[in-house]
Amino acid sequence: MYGYFNGTILPVDQISFGVTDLGLLRGFGLFDYFRTYNGRPFQWDWYWGRFANSAVKMHLTVPVQKDEAYRIVMKLIEKSDMPEVGVRFVLTGGYSPDSISVTRPNLLMMTEELHPSPSNQYEEGIKVILDEYVREMAEVKSTDYKRVILLAQAIRSARASDVLYQKNGEISELSRSNFFIFKGDRLLTPNRHILHGITRRTIMHLAQNDFKVEECPVLLSDLYDADEAFTTSSTKKVLPITQVGDLTIADGRPGERTRYLLQEFEELARNW
Repeated sequence: MYGYFNGTILPVDQISFGVTDLGLLRGFGLFDYFRTYNGRPFQWDWYWGRFANSAVKMHLTVPVQKDEAYRIVMKLIEKSDMPEVGVRFVLTGGYSPDSISVTRPNLLMMTEELHPSPSNQYEEGIKVILDEYVREMAEVKSTDYKRVILLAQAIRSARASDVLYQKNGEISELSRSNFFIFKGDRLLTPNRHILHGITRRTIMHLAQNDFKVEECPVLLSDLYDADEAFTTSSTKKVLPITQVGDLTIADGRPGERTRYLLQEFEELARNW
């Protein structure tokens, strides 16, 4: 795999950051991640918009413009010599003379091997545990993922796949993906304290002709009479959730509406 770092394209294993980078010293950085379908970046305009928005909110300047970034990405995809890849952007505060001041951000773009969810998870659904937590600056895709890393053992011990964040009974998101429930033909997704996922946005667009889509507060109490639940992300696509903590969602099997939206998404991806 290859990467771009501050103007130079190199094999990923030859790229290195200096030790005075604020991403290392202060955890001050952001990233974004997307994948290709048919060798092309999926929803490029939306992903670039989110990345640029995160940079604005973090008071960081992106060193390249959108069109130049696209050319770089396509070159990295071509050099990867793989049918489909993931692409990761990382923007940090850069090298700091006093370990706190931002002078010139560092920009890394690199291709990665894809790690899709196992097929059995789509057939059986996944279990998630609950955690009372809301990410700081949730609308920014920052590099701070220590919460889920610290919870890794608890997730494994519960034989779960991920964690669902909630605060005072209001659900926000999973550690790396968004959350939806069906109540009949109403498709509900949290509207606060979330990262606005691009797959989330795509699914809302695909669903609007068949279901009533509502962005609104989703409470833990809503899970008791939910007919289906699922999560969305670049790698998960539309992944059924059949258990939240000790609560089984409906009959404990992936629902037909969820399967339908997965099929709709995969059809869009095939023709991308």
